[in-house]
Amino acid sequence: MMTRATSATILGPSGPVLDAGEAAFFREADPFGFILFARNVETPDQLRRLTGDLRAAVGRDAPVLVDQEGGRVQRLRAPHWREWLPPLDQMACTGGPDQARALWLRYRLVAHELRAVGIDADCAPTGDIAGPDTHPFLRNRCFGQDAATVVAAARACADGLIAGGVLPVMKHLPGHGRAVVDSHLHLPRVTAPLDELDKTDFAPFAALTDLPMAMTAHIVFDAIDPARPATASPEVIRLIRDRIGFDGLLMTDDLSMEALSGSLGDRAAAGIAAGCDIALYCKGVRAEAEEVVAAAGRMSDAAARRAETALAARITPDSIDTALLEAEFEALLKGQAHG
Repeated sequence: MMTRATSATILGPSGPVLDAGEAAFFREADPFGFILFARNVETPDQLRRLTGDLRAAVGRDAPVLVDQEGGRVQRLRAPHWREWLPPLDQMACTGGPDQARALWLRYRLVAHELRAVGIDADCAPTGDIAGPDTHPFLRNRCFGQDAATVVAAARACADGLIAGGVLPVMKHLPGHGRAVVDSHLHLPRVTAPLDELDKTDFAPFAALTDLPMAMTAHIVFDAIDPARPATASPEVIRLIRDRIGFDGLLMTDDLSMEALSGSLGDRAAAGIAAGCDIALYCKGVRAEAEEVVAAAGRMSDAAARRAETALAARITPDSIDTALLEAEFEALLKGQAHG
């Protein structure tokens, strides 16, 4: 648990080993948590050492996040960890009540693997709705093409993670499914009217407001704020809080993505000023991380409250028979695919 307001940041370490210089930087910067990428991952033993060293650097049980959706967005991979289908592909392999059960099993097993190496937050589920024009960077990361399907799937994903002692981070609020360009490279723009967005893009997130943490979308909604992406828009963040009703810990998507303009400091300051609780910086470049920390400042009282509530949702999971769960999971996939 937190005992003080930390920096309003989540930072990524530069590589697979935390050296003394980087540890000293993290000790001084005091980020709320850390996020890992493929550059940080080699073996289970190495990863356990890294997550332990990151927490030791800040002197507390800081959350350690990763993107372990499955498919292309999966930082822990074979041969040491299981390979998972892209979410939309798995949905196509199951039907009826099997869909939710298969997803719960999948993410309960994901949580087991993450906890074993000291990772206790997964940037999933994706609450975005796949449409006919959704850019390929996102489309097969979605769970479905309508709100009801996405809600049921995202709930099963989140429940599986939470049961395994891993906090879910739902994304990308208030909805990224209409993006026709890749926000890692360009800024998407949505022209749909607000009443249509309420019924579609916003609906999955409105049904999942009890989840502890969430991430914004780098996307412009003309109907809300045509001048700024959601991450940097006070109007959109207010909509997330008041209209959608999410009062959990809200972090920006990665500030190094090219959808955003300005310096890293400008981006961090804009996200915090808009109402995000946490500035997320993933690249692990020291000078840039220093800029983000300086611009983000300390967590506000409201952000610290939300952070405490989120961390309180971490549980020590019950032990599981992984072989039994894996067998059930495989049977559900094969049963539908070959049935």
